[in-house]
Amino acid sequence: MKYKNGDPPYPLRRRTICVLAAAVVIATRSTSCFSQSDPASEPAVLAVAKVLPAVVNINTERIVRRTVRDPFEDFYAQFFGYNRVRPRQIRQTLQSLGSGFIIDPAGYIVTNQHVVERAADLKIHVTTDDGKTYNAHYISGDDKTDLAFIKIDAKEPFPFINLDNISPNLLGETVIVVGNAVGYGSSISRGVLSAVKRTITVDDIEYKDLVQTDAAINPGNSGGPVIDISGRLVGISSAKMAFTPQGVPTQGLGFAIPAEVVRDSVARFKKIAQKQGAGTKEAVASNTSTSNSERLFGMQLQDLSHELSDALGYAQGGVVITAVEPGSPADEAGVERGLVIYRVGKTDVNSVTQLEKLLGSVQSGTSVNFTTGAIRANRQSQQVATLAMTAR
Repeated sequence: MKYKNGDPPYPLRRRTICVLAAAVVIATRSTSCFSQSDPASEPAVLAVAKVLPAVVNINTERIVRRTVRDPFEDFYAQFFGYNRVRPRQIRQTLQSLGSGFIIDPAGYIVTNQHVVERAADLKIHVTTDDGKTYNAHYISGDDKTDLAFIKIDAKEPFPFINLDNISPNLLGETVIVVGNAVGYGSSISRGVLSAVKRTITVDDIEYKDLVQTDAAINPGNSGGPVIDISGRLVGISSAKMAFTPQGVPTQGLGFAIPAEVVRDSVARFKKIAQKQGAGTKEAVASNTSTSNSERLFGMQLQDLSHELSDALGYAQGGVVITAVEPGSPADEAGVERGLVIYRVGKTDVNSVTQLEKLLGSVQSGTSVNFTTGAIRANRQSQQVATLAMTAR
C-alpha cells in the first residue's frame, strides 16, 4: 500500500513504534529471566560447592574375635554329655562407613562417636572430595554427645568448614544434608529444618536437644554436615527414625546434633589434642628406640601427666596406653587404647621409664601380669582388671 509523501499515517507509525518497544522490553525481560534461572547461581548449589571440599568419607576396619563351635560337636555333647574339643576363636574384619568434615586446615575432623568408636581396634581411612585417601588417628570422643575428633596429616592445608559462623537454625529454613550416603560419596539431600530441641532414644541411649529435618538421612550420612543455603553449619547428621517406639512407621524424621554443641565440643577436643601432642613430643624425645613394652607386648605408652589426666578425666597415677598393635599379645589379651596401666606384677608404676625398667629383664615366652583399667578422677567409677600377657 502506498502512502502520500511515502510515510504511513501518524497513528499507524505510533502503533508500530509501540509494538517494537514492547518487543524490545519482552526480549530484555526474557534474557533477564534466563540469566536468573541459571542453576549455577542457585543458592543451594553455591552452598554445596562451598562446603563439599571439606566433607570426607570415613571407612573403618575393626578386627574382632568370635568363638565358634562345630555343630557336630553340639550334637555329640547332647548325647554323650561332653565336648571332645574346645570352642575355637576366629578373627573377623568388620567394616563400616560414615562421614565427617574438616574443621581446621591442619586436618582435624569431627564426626560421630559411633562411626569411630573403640578406635584402638580400628584402622581409620579418610577419603577427601578430590579422591585422596589418608590414614587418620583417633584423638578423643564423647558418648553423651555422640561426637568424636580424628586427624589426618598432610603437608598442604585442607579446606574446612568454619565453626565461627554457624546457622541460626530457624524453623522452616532450607537445609542440605551432605555425606557418604550408603557408600556413595558426595551425596546431597534437601529439606527444611522441622524442629529444634528434640529428645530421642536410640539403643537405650538418650540424646537431647537435637534438631529435626525432613531431608533424607541414610546409612553412611552419620557424621556428615547439615548446612543451610549460605553454607553455614546447622548440625551433624546423627540418626534417622524409621519407626516410633511403638513400632509405627515414620517418614521424614531425621535428627542432627546442633552446630553450637559441635562448636563447644570441638573447642574441648582441641585442648585434648594439644596436650596429647605435647606428651607425644616428650615421649619421643626421651625414647627414640623401640621400647620394651612395644617390642614384647605390642603396646605404645605415654606418661599420664597431670594435664593429660585432667583432660581425660582420669585419676593421677599410672601410664596411658596410646596404641595397641593388632595381633600382639596386648591385643589378644583385650587391651585397648586409652586404658591405663597401674601395676606390673606387684609393683605400682607411675612413669614409662619405671615400667620400661621393670620389663628390661623379661624374656620371650615370659608371662607378665598387668593391672589395667580406668579410674575416674572422682573415684566413683573404677574398672580395673589384671591381665596376663606372654612376651613374644
